[in-house]
Amino acid sequence: MVIGGQSKIQTSAGGWLVIAAAILWGTSGTAQAFAPEGTPAATVGAVRLTIGGIALMAIALSRGVFRDSKPWRPFPTLIAALSIALYQLTFFMAVSSTGVAIGTIVSVGSAPIVAGFLGFVIHGNQITNRWIVATILAVVGCSVLLGSQKDLWIEPKGILLALIAGSAYATYVVVSKRLLEEQPPDAVLSVVFCLGALFLLPWLITHELDWLKVSRGLIVALHLGLIATALSYTLFIRGLKRIPAASAVTLSLAEPLMASILGIFILGERFTTSSFIGAILVLSGLIMLSIYPRRDARIISPNKIS
Repeated sequence: MVIGGQSKIQTSAGGWLVIAAAILWGTSGTAQAFAPEGTPAATVGAVRLTIGGIALMAIALSRGVFRDSKPWRPFPTLIAALSIALYQLTFFMAVSSTGVAIGTIVSVGSAPIVAGFLGFVIHGNQITNRWIVATILAVVGCSVLLGSQKDLWIEPKGILLALIAGSAYATYVVVSKRLLEEQPPDAVLSVVFCLGALFLLPWLITHELDWLKVSRGLIVALHLGLIATALSYTLFIRGLKRIPAASAVTLSLAEPLMASILGIFILGERFTTSSFIGAILVLSGLIMLSIYPRRDARIISPNKIS
């Protein structure tokens, strides 16, 4: 294993790229709210991944990223694709089952913990005090932020789905970090997302998609696929290339912060003192990782996953 230091400027840039991606992800809930009534939650995730995968592959092919690419390692590629597909299904199903607030906080709150553990086991990344404090601040902030909303209910099935979603997302990030050691970012994105979309193809075939025939539904689908997936993950993968996977997942907690802001200004949700405190806690954690990044990031040898 080779230990290498990353420059402070490079790591900070990676952090801000991840935050920008998370801000775009935060528009997903608001966009879904404009979907036709009765739109199945799980099909939203499948359609989002399909449109996003096609767009990402088009970008990759237009840039010629596969011309000089190295051989792909099949195992981590399949794991990453399965993880992103599983995340799309279970997250939207969790939100549908136990509500946006609980479903979101359980999934996004569990992801940094899983990512930190996987990063330590697979990549040998150190778990620093800075990451622990930043993660606690962000997770607690999300809890306060989302807990300030009304109409919360606990559904065991939804909690389980949210935990699966958080674990799947963390696995995708950690394994994608491994793929980035050998492949260009655009190649990793396009291959993983297109494979993930293929895994969800049976789901799309067997479920109703009439909501896409409505103009409003089609606009929502295009926004989720092109903006909240293709563009956002293009930013995210470039940020992930520069910072540890665990830090990237923690910075992704900017997503519920953005979702809450949009909920207040677009959907007319009430802004409370709890919302303000939660937002400050989340921002504190994000700033801790982005402006004062880790200096002990490791450059790992490609022998951890094969």
